[in-house]
Amino acid sequence: MAERTLAPPRDHTAGPDRRERPQWWRSELARLAEVTALVGLVVTQPLLDVLGRSPDFFLFHRASRGDVLLLVALIALAPTVPFALLGALAVPAGRLIRAAVHTTFVGLLLAALAVQVGRHVTPLRGVPLLVVAGVAGAAGAAAHRRWRAPRRVLRVAAAGPLVFVGLFLFASPASAVVLPRGEGGAAGIAGAGAHPPVVMIVLDELPLVSLLGPDGRIDAERYPNFAALAAGSTWYPNATGVSGWTPYALPAMLTGRYPEQGAAPHYSQYPDNLFTALGGLYRIKAEESITRLCPPSRCEQATTPEQGLGVLVRESGKLMGRIAAPVDSRVDPEDSYRERTAAEAGLDAAEPVPDDPKFRWDTLDDNQPARFTSFLAGLRPDPRPTLHFLHLLMPHSPWAYLPSGAHYAAPEDLPNDGTGWVDLARARHLAQLGYTDRLIGETLRTLRATGLYDKALVVATADHGVSFRRDWQGRGMDAIEHAANEVAWVPMFVKEPGQRAGRVDDRNWEHVDLLPTIADETHMRVPWQMDGRSAKAAPRERADKRFYDRPGQPVTITGGVPAPLPPPAADPLVGTRVGNVPMGGSATVANRDAFDAVDPARGGLPALVWGTVPDDVPDGTRLAVAVNGTVGAVAPVVPPDAGGRRFAAFLPDDRLFAAGANRLDLYRVGDDGALRRLTLS
Repeated sequence: MAERTLAPPRDHTAGPDRRERPQWWRSELARLAEVTALVGLVVTQPLLDVLGRSPDFFLFHRASRGDVLLLVALIALAPTVPFALLGALAVPAGRLIRAAVHTTFVGLLLAALAVQVGRHVTPLRGVPLLVVAGVAGAAGAAAHRRWRAPRRVLRVAAAGPLVFVGLFLFASPASAVVLPRGEGGAAGIAGAGAHPPVVMIVLDELPLVSLLGPDGRIDAERYPNFAALAAGSTWYPNATGVSGWTPYALPAMLTGRYPEQGAAPHYSQYPDNLFTALGGLYRIKAEESITRLCPPSRCEQATTPEQGLGVLVRESGKLMGRIAAPVDSRVDPEDSYRERTAAEAGLDAAEPVPDDPKFRWDTLDDNQPARFTSFLAGLRPDPRPTLHFLHLLMPHSPWAYLPSGAHYAAPEDLPNDGTGWVDLARARHLAQLGYTDRLIGETLRTLRATGLYDKALVVATADHGVSFRRDWQGRGMDAIEHAANEVAWVPMFVKEPGQRAGRVDDRNWEHVDLLPTIADETHMRVPWQMDGRSAKAAPRERADKRFYDRPGQPVTITGGVPAPLPPPAADPLVGTRVGNVPMGGSATVANRDAFDAVDPARGGLPALVWGTVPDDVPDGTRLAVAVNGTVGAVAPVVPPDAGGRRFAAFLPDDRLFAAGANRLDLYRVGDDGALRRLTLS
């Protein structure tokens, strides 16, 4: 009998033998498909959903088509890679370990999905939501391990990321940015008469009431350059924007049509607009921010550099963090739209800083927004009629400038509404408006220096306002219903060529009137039907306003020119010197180190002081903040929120600061006005 050689028993903890290999690969691919499906639901779908509804995100960051496609590919593929690598590392450990690792992945991803779902359908937040999500993830993992049906569903759902990418590219509002469908637009027809140069500045988030003094006129003391503009132009105080959202408001201004659909603010969606109407005759120099209405065939490319893929990835990562968090975000997404400075963009200042003692440091011109610097550099006479267009996100949040032009740091998560916070937000807004006034002054000075001022049609306005009314802060429907005077009414100035004297026109101006007015002033005929009415024509008879929180859904606003708002109340302690006072209590100042080495020559100051106080300090307790012995601000302790029992004080007077080390003191103000100095950490 032939001797048989017995094979050694197979070690089930080792890798698969040759006979198992095909089945093993099928099993691993099936597991990868399940992970891909869950990653698609946890990461790809929510991110592409938000980004797909935010074409302005890509337009603001000047993303190219290639940048967007690379970002979408990263969102669809990159999150799955770590799971695939970890799964591959578990292969040598054997079938049981591989299964355990995979089940862990499934449980974690299901828990992450439960956090997102729970935030939308339950009032749970924070630790309670994490606990519930953890239980849901564990239960889902157990069901996945025990039954085949969940596994089969996940394997079919592995096609999800491809579907989400397809919806983003072909069905979302952002698809117009990535895959524009033509750029054809009707050109205007030149008529008889002069075709003057046009200089148009559209500011952002600027309510008319912020500019008004107690007499209802532009406050010449606080905003001398806006007052100078009004003194030489026609001011339309009864002017209103069309929407509180720039992607709807600006296209309405530049097409003369009310917003009827939620389309991307892109030339492929709005082919007929100011740029095409003038572009057949005019040279177009446009600096847009969160729109791209000027088609490449009509518009000279902006000189400010593109920001590229890196910033898209970084901002998308921040967005994913907010989507995945078990708490509601305290960060306003609009605050990510921060104008880069000329220094950050590597641009030289277009003009030297004027010899103005209020403009204390020569290097502050580096703080000019890069878009403004580029616009200013282009304000030169041209033998061809030229449109100089600038949409500048000023004084739009995030608020980071003092009236002098010095910038300051601030945390991203400070609320803009609620006790104490809304007053702080308005004070910071008004300070940034002071800096915006300085930019208007530089524009007027440049226009006069180049000889364009007398020749040009100069238009300065804002797309919408914003409410700082407590409990109704912002520019959505709640703000419109309770504070329309702050959201809808905007500054509107038109200086005709050769105009020297100012005048006031109280007609019912709506921003769809802007393009018809420019067309009449430039003697161009617009070849499409517009909803607006030129200021050269008779005023509209109706007194009410059309305003759109959502396209196609007009809201009727009544009322006339808004009355001035009272200025922020000044605390009597501000500006006083503080001597020796007793100690009493403690506080934490988050940016205390910023006072150790202040360098005004670099254009920055620690003008916002924020931190926390112990829990036993009552709500509303007043805190006085002093720099180098002088009180610069008094702020309340606000009710506790997710950030703790906080305070934040704004120091808009840059004369408080000196180069080098500055002494920061914080005092608790008693009911009797007595001060007690707090120990700072």
